[in-house]
Amino acid sequence: MIMEYKTVESSYITISELMLPSHSNFSGKIHGGYILSLMDQIAFACASRFSGHYCVTASVDTVDFLNPIEIGELVTMKASVNYVGRSSMVIGIRVDSENITTGISKHCNSSYFTMVAKDENGKNTVVPGLVLSCDDDLRRFFKSVKRISRRKDGMDHDETFDYKSSEALSELKNFNVRLENY
Repeated sequence: MIMEYKTVESSYITISELMLPSHSNFSGKIHGGYILSLMDQIAFACASRFSGHYCVTASVDTVDFLNPIEIGELVTMKASVNYVGRSSMVIGIRVDSENITTGISKHCNSSYFTMVAKDENGKNTVVPGLVLSCDDDLRRFFKSVKRISRRKDGMDHDETFDYKSSEALSELKNFNVRLENY
């Protein structure tokens, strides 16, 4: 079997959408759930374009809402494949909003979606390899490797960590909690 490779650039997707009152929450800002839905859509489009297969969301890594998005602003999302495994891809997404009357833009969010390619029977399928062709591609790839490693280390720690040990319980004094029935 000959391994296929594709460039990061071939995965680029950009979408823009005007934020309407129907997208807002009770405080008049754009609802975070609506933004997450758009992010899931662009992650799907990016992963599917790159892999040539239907893709599903496997996980979402850290979503930090850095700045609120206002009604009437133009939201632009940019996505690219940052990392590939056998059947999975990490999609990096950047969200910016622009006040279209003043032209002032702000970075609102960055996140990483892990998408998995599926074949016509719903089974995981192999994705193309990734061609890293510039400093940004290389930086994003290695950052993805580090995030994946930290997540795996955390899972291993969870399996071995004794939540009821005297050491663990004594650490609770550093937090805003109170133990009862212990």
